[in-house]
Amino acid sequence: MRKAVFFDKDGTLVRDVPYNTDPERIALEPGAGEAVGQLRRRGFALVLVSNQSGVARGMFHEDALQAVRERLEELLNVPFDGFYCCPHHPQGTVQPYNRDCSCRKPKPGLLLRAADDLGLELQHCWMVGDILHDVEAGNRAGCRTILLDNGHETEWERNALRSPDFIADNLLEAAGWIIRND
Repeated sequence: MRKAVFFDKDGTLVRDVPYNTDPERIALEPGAGEAVGQLRRRGFALVLVSNQSGVARGMFHEDALQAVRERLEELLNVPFDGFYCCPHHPQGTVQPYNRDCSCRKPKPGLLLRAADDLGLELQHCWMVGDILHDVEAGNRAGCRTILLDNGHETEWERNALRSPDFIADNLLEAAGWIIRND
């Protein structure tokens, strides 16, 4: 059995700076490093899953995300087991990214691909994010889910797929919940 925690990036692990790929502008959310370290020490694989529509919108190239990964791993002092980004958006302007896809959250494609690549058992995994699209993607994939209630969710359209297992104020609280309920 291989378990993991899937993290959204912007607004969850790092402060939300729209369409940012400049490594020097990346700043961790409070407690992110400690939370991620606690989960790693408990044997969880760490996987980032992020919508990055800036690629489809022509704001940056998909290759720019490698520098983002490297900077995040440096700041967290922990390597990711997987780093999955959806570059698509149906209203994008750059082909072939300007389309609907199965990987853009709230669809579960990124999580399903990671599970296949990394040998994860999704029923033993968690999805942590700051909006209900993250929760929905995790629930659709069969994970347990945590919503960070940090003010980033604006739609609050609740249904069974958009209902988290737990609502946390911050990443440290989320990590503690995961550890206690593993």
